[in-house]
Amino acid sequence: MQVVEKSNEGLSRVIAVTIPVAELNEKLEARIKEVAPQMKLKGFRPGKVPAAHVKKTFGRDFMGEIINASLNETSQKALDDAKLRPAAPAEMKLISDMDKVIAGQEDLAYEMSLEVMPDFTPVDPKTLKLERPTYTASDEDLDEALKELASQAKSYEDKKGKTVKAAEGDQLTIDFVGKLDGEVFEGGSAEDADLVIGSNRFIPGFEEQLKGAKVGEEKTIEVTFPEEYQAKNLAGKAATFDIKVKAIKAEAEAKIDDEFATRIGLESLDKLKELLKANLDQQYAGAARFKLKRALLDQLDAAHDFALPPKMVDAEFEGIWAQVSADKDAGRLPEEDAKKSEDELKAEYKKIAERRVRLGLVLAEIGRANNVGVTDQELSGAIMAEARNYPGQEKMVLDFYRQNPNAAAQLRAPIYEEKVVDLIVGVADVTDTPISKEELLKEEEEA
Repeated sequence: MQVVEKSNEGLSRVIAVTIPVAELNEKLEARIKEVAPQMKLKGFRPGKVPAAHVKKTFGRDFMGEIINASLNETSQKALDDAKLRPAAPAEMKLISDMDKVIAGQEDLAYEMSLEVMPDFTPVDPKTLKLERPTYTASDEDLDEALKELASQAKSYEDKKGKTVKAAEGDQLTIDFVGKLDGEVFEGGSAEDADLVIGSNRFIPGFEEQLKGAKVGEEKTIEVTFPEEYQAKNLAGKAATFDIKVKAIKAEAEAKIDDEFATRIGLESLDKLKELLKANLDQQYAGAARFKLKRALLDQLDAAHDFALPPKMVDAEFEGIWAQVSADKDAGRLPEEDAKKSEDELKAEYKKIAERRVRLGLVLAEIGRANNVGVTDQELSGAIMAEARNYPGQEKMVLDFYRQNPNAAAQLRAPIYEEKVVDLIVGVADVTDTPISKEELLKEEEEA
């Protein structure tokens, strides 16, 4: 095998490899010699097929297998001998006339074009100085969480009085029959349906027309289905609903006590507070971790300046830009971005892509130097967690990841990153700094 480096510009390399035809033919003869005694062909005694006949019949197929194996072996050996670490799979370009190579008449020559990983020395994690924000849930936070929980678990009591009328926020129990052009339509009727005026669960105009209604009252209301209504046969059409009001209830004052805790499945208010406190602390710890990690990444980004593999940057940018374009088409771009030209946005997101690639390489190098890895058990845990996000479809999700190693590898990457971050935080000079809840959550929102 002959190897020549034809081009060396920045991180780009072009390597020419030539495998002499004599070497290929030698492997072909060895292959024929190996299989001939085992062959059973019509017209020949078992194991007595002449080598020349085997070569004539199967030579091209055998040579094709030899060529494929040689391409894999020699390309990897060329990279190993040159101590090159590709940033992505090399692009292979055949130079030889393959018909002549297969016929055993010409050397196998090809070129590899690739980008290599940059050679750099990452910062020593022990030299980094970081501030870790700390915040513990206060009594006020716990009270606020209890009130929020109570608002989500609303209860209603019958309205009392001589002239009870439905008002905003009241819960009505109604029977209704929907009609189009006087004819009852499918799916437009219900009995004992609960409706809260102001919840906007029904089509526009439905709830508003029930304000002032009384128990036992029967009335007919007119509404128009929205143009984008999911049922195409109703979209944009005018309809009437015959309604009978059967009950009117007002929201009951929420009492946060043992009875309330029992109603939501816990044995006591103290137990509810304990669980809420733990949940709040977990949320704040997550926000603090996010801020600490961002500060760490900022330091790592500032501490490294090296050439980046262009194709890695391009691939990262294309992924980012696809999402930006989708957000732009859907009108979801932040107001600040919406004011910028496409060239301005591309320039900004190209810098973000470069930062992500740079940080990915730095974290990977620190992890490699410290033998950080992701175990099969950790990856299986991540796959199981992903499957739980799709209730009822868990098996389908699990089968997908088992059959698609590349998809599983995408789950491996964030696990690896978090383990490297943990490693760095574990050896860096970290100072705990108490901050307010407002500071902590503000940082999280702006990130």
